[in-house]
Amino acid sequence: MATVSLAKAMWRGFSGKCPNCGEGHMFGRFLKVTEACDHCGEELFHQRADDFPAYLVMVVVGHLVVPAILAIETAYAPPEWLQLAVWLPVTLFASLALLQPTKGAIVGLQWQLGMHGFEASKLRRETGGLAPVLVKADTRAA
Repeated sequence: MATVSLAKAMWRGFSGKCPNCGEGHMFGRFLKVTEACDHCGEELFHQRADDFPAYLVMVVVGHLVVPAILAIETAYAPPEWLQLAVWLPVTLFASLALLQPTKGAIVGLQWQLGMHGFEASKLRRETGGLAPVLVKADTRAA
């Protein structure tokens, strides 16, 4: 089994594909990550992307839209209603377009680095599928 680089895992996630095989779909709905890959069976429910993708999208879209707004304002000084009519939809659609791919890239990052619940998967990949299964021991007295 060939190892998957960090860049490849993140690109597969950005493309909405399984970071392990690159074939199965990562998302069942817009931002809902599937429990497992429908192609290779890799478990994906361990992901903990939380709000990080939204923060990244806000930074990226903000750094693209704000300079554009300032450049248009400086060069042409259009009325405020026109600025709002143009830039609010641009910001909304750019944010929505980037949100799922960014979340997929973060899940790919977590998967490749073995973060959160992906530790066993990473160990299995590194040992060629021969990793022991981690089982929680029963600590109750018999």
